[in-house]
Amino acid sequence: MPHLIGAIDSGTTSTRFMLFDQSGAVVGFEQQEHEQIFPRSGWVEHDPLEIWQRTQDVIRATLFKCDVQPSQIAAVGITNQRETAVVWDRSTGQPVCNAIVWQDTRTDRICRRLEEAGHAPVFQRKAGLPLATYFSGPKFRWILDNVEGAQARADAGELICGTVDSWLIWQLTGGDRVHVTDPTNASRTMLMDLESLSWDSELLDILAIPPSMLPEIRPSSAPAFYGATAADGPFAAAIPICGNLGDQQAATVGQTCFSPGEAKNTYGTGCFMILNTGEEIVYSRNGLLTTVCYQMGESPPVYALEGSIAMAGATVQWLRDELQLIGSAAETAEIAQSVDDTGGCYLVPAFSGLFAPHWRSDARGVIVGLTRYVNRAHVVRAALESICFQTREVLDAMNADSGVPLRQLKVDGGATVNDMLMQMQADILGTTVIRPRIAETTSLGAAYAAGLAVGFWPDLDTLRTQWREDKVWQPQIGETERAQGYAGWQKAVERTLNWAE
Repeated sequence: MPHLIGAIDSGTTSTRFMLFDQSGAVVGFEQQEHEQIFPRSGWVEHDPLEIWQRTQDVIRATLFKCDVQPSQIAAVGITNQRETAVVWDRSTGQPVCNAIVWQDTRTDRICRRLEEAGHAPVFQRKAGLPLATYFSGPKFRWILDNVEGAQARADAGELICGTVDSWLIWQLTGGDRVHVTDPTNASRTMLMDLESLSWDSELLDILAIPPSMLPEIRPSSAPAFYGATAADGPFAAAIPICGNLGDQQAATVGQTCFSPGEAKNTYGTGCFMILNTGEEIVYSRNGLLTTVCYQMGESPPVYALEGSIAMAGATVQWLRDELQLIGSAAETAEIAQSVDDTGGCYLVPAFSGLFAPHWRSDARGVIVGLTRYVNRAHVVRAALESICFQTREVLDAMNADSGVPLRQLKVDGGATVNDMLMQMQADILGTTVIRPRIAETTSLGAAYAAGLAVGFWPDLDTLRTQWREDKVWQPQIGETERAQGYAGWQKAVERTLNWAE
């Protein structure tokens, strides 16, 4: 009798496979990093074949380590870094080039041309998105323009495309080669109409993307639409793939934010706050994204407002790998706590421009307020504060759009193990911050989507009862200190603008 649900979580820096039991507890997992490729300034790539290999490796390793047979797994869910664009050959399954990652800014000229041509309003109205390098559509266009022969092969029906979920499902289903995605991932391409949840012919025409390249859009949780794993694949058996969610929407499901007005913030490579708006499409007036939160089976889609921040954990990686100020992310709390403040310096990590709520691709990173007094610990502390200040900007925009101040924020992701960072976040927001017992809610959300589809869990209310609080942080500084710190941050952000041509 199957008593487990599997979740593949293909993130920006690593891939993991997790097994959950019916209580939502983690039975076992394995995780492997993949290479971050930086061919030139502003470019970020991944090797799709490496991601597929890492996926196979972590599945096999988890099953072996936990002594689990495929027959014990009721279904598999998938969650993934969104927006990252993959184009591959329909017949051979070979990518035509590396995947262009969501952080990559090479499509800036494409986005500028679209804006100059007056197309911004139609993308905002239909797709709920601004013209930005973040999204998949311009990345697909860049590949067709710049990979030799790609446009002709696409026109001939030889090439197909998708986000990482589509790529992995195509590989996992083996000979069946199922080419699908879900509304949460499709809503990040700039090509899907939010109301109909279908590819929009006008948006496709503007970007000149052949419709034949695109995957079918199917519900995020569905018992029969995603096929099954191939017997000659990493599971060595046919297990139904029944759940598919973009990573931030998966975390929202894992946090059981099922009611309008509930919000979560995930601290990973970037930082992503999502506010459930129910079945209503709410268009932001304050720099947020309108997106699909999830669609469970035949139920109507649930929508959300999202604030996307490009650099959170990636800022700490930069301190470690490029500046070599730290040896590991785990050191940051101790180093930052060795000083009382940042010594007046601010670090704004606009390495890929600024995302929400600014959407300025011309911005670049700065460290300001430097004096001889500032040392390594001050800079490390400023890097941590940058995560919290960016979240404050998004929360302010969310409060302005919703008209209802958020009183508490559920948090998840790898960085939430840093208690000092979470206290810093509560102080800078002036809001209660709550961490759940299972911090890796992204994988859990993918498992929930798959489990709901096959009756492993009966309904959303059952999932709510499984959510457990781990720790709560209350603000510990006064409003005057909070306002002064934020004013300095806003001044620092101004210094990042108009750097890139």
